[in-house]
Amino acid sequence: MYENIKLTPAEIFDEYKAGVDYKSSLGDKGIYEQTKQNERFYVGDQWYGVNAGNNRPLVRRNIIKRIGEYKLSAIGAAPVAVNYSAEGVPDAHDLKVNDMSGEPEVTDVMAQLSNYFSVTSERLRFKGLCEQVLRNAYISGTGFLYTYWDPKVQTGLYADDDATVAIKGDIKSEILDVENVNLGDPNCFEIQSQPFIIISQRKTASEVKRQAALYKQSGDDIKPDDASALNINSGDRGDAEPEDSTRVTVLTKFFKEYDANGNAKIMGIAVTENAVVRPIWCLGIGLYPIAKFCWERRRSSGYGDSEITYLIPNQIAINRALTAAVWATMNAGMPKVLVNGDLVGSRITNDPGQIVTVNAGEGDVRSAVQYLQPPSFAEQFEALVNDMAGNTMADSGANDAALGDIRPDNAAAIIQVREAALQPMQMYQNRYYDFVEDVARIWADFWINLYGDRSLKVKGEDGVQYVPFNADRYKKLVINAKVDVGASALWSESVVISALDGLLKAGMITFKQYLERMPKGLIPNTDGLLKDIEQQKVKSSVPPAVGKLGAELPEAESAVSEVVE
Repeated sequence: MYENIKLTPAEIFDEYKAGVDYKSSLGDKGIYEQTKQNERFYVGDQWYGVNAGNNRPLVRRNIIKRIGEYKLSAIGAAPVAVNYSAEGVPDAHDLKVNDMSGEPEVTDVMAQLSNYFSVTSERLRFKGLCEQVLRNAYISGTGFLYTYWDPKVQTGLYADDDATVAIKGDIKSEILDVENVNLGDPNCFEIQSQPFIIISQRKTASEVKRQAALYKQSGDDIKPDDASALNINSGDRGDAEPEDSTRVTVLTKFFKEYDANGNAKIMGIAVTENAVVRPIWCLGIGLYPIAKFCWERRRSSGYGDSEITYLIPNQIAINRALTAAVWATMNAGMPKVLVNGDLVGSRITNDPGQIVTVNAGEGDVRSAVQYLQPPSFAEQFEALVNDMAGNTMADSGANDAALGDIRPDNAAAIIQVREAALQPMQMYQNRYYDFVEDVARIWADFWINLYGDRSLKVKGEDGVQYVPFNADRYKKLVINAKVDVGASALWSESVVISALDGLLKAGMITFKQYLERMPKGLIPNTDGLLKDIEQQKVKSSVPPAVGKLGAELPEAESAVSEVVE
């Protein structure tokens, strides 16, 4: 059945090593070493390996991180929602499977799945996962998100009315570094077109043995191994594991099995170098459970390229120039002292008021202690540093307008400046939205194939509800996902405030309406202000005492005082 697929532990490890060799051949340093260098420069460790002594300051102006933080925030700032739809099904078509009538329309089911995507995103902290994928892509060129089925997840649901049979199992997602993903065809960009995908993980030997026993596999050949030969761990700090580490490398290979109609199911097998941890199993889905985001696409390559790689020379030049400028300024402010040891009998220090003993006549005193004047420092040197930093950031799209280093006069100017600055980022944003849509399709593939008969937790205007969902009814649907992008929170608040200010000044809304529509958290204790307004309205609605009653009020107050006394 799998005559063209290599499935023994030795064969899978050979395939993985071939993938490691390919990635090591990319670029001047290979993906592994280049990623380590890129991460060092991103976090600020930009003088790595330089031995300049303890007295020489090694200054850095980290423009790489400045550029990266701006771009990452610009791409992932806008909130996204996913809308599901069923291909080939009209909006008003009532789904009928096995003559079952009375079920919700397909469009209603897709709407519930769209809502359920938001609920699942909160459970899996999808926003944080996306941030890690973007950061990995910026540093290494490629970011991966891996989704898998965890049968141990507690859902809080039960299959019977007596709540005795718990429904367990749900999806989980985790980040995979580019070092831990080997594509079967590294020249093919599309994930779903890969002949196979191998992912690597480091786990403790005891954990792997327990997993092997769960699938009735012998764990005798599962032993700790060395990860350095396969570049399993990413980053400089992944090179050294604890001396007493008992971790072992586990490779999981995914491939496709086709039926007579050409429909594919994803199969998997997990192995160590000498043992099978989990024999071949069917994941139950038709898509590879891995989504990819590339920072810069390279033709005929399944892996992306990082912008940092080509910013490093500029960063090194800026750091060197800035360090030289600081060192020259320090020498000019604190010049070195030249002491004639034959004439000066005491040790020269920088202590104020020090008395120096000179064994010389009057004419030789001036030559006993002198200052060495450093060479003149070009004033254009600092300007060169600023020009290099400014031009590098501007050429990378992180200009003053993008970074907010301007003072627009009004909200309209803010929007115009922002749109102009973000225009070059549109291609990155489109690729990011494609990545989110890929994740959404993978999640839906798990839901309709593995959920069975259970309820979906959804959140609406009426609060949290659980709606029935019979996954078997929707397995034949071709589900598509489309990202709905909202406005960036920061800039949308500026627009809202500007619009509310204009309406209030024009008298078209009341101050209460103004407060009720103000972005949350901008004005402290907004509820308290609204209550005060209501109390003032109540007081103002009470008519004042007039006429005869008004004339009698002082007498009434006097009578009350007498009673109290």
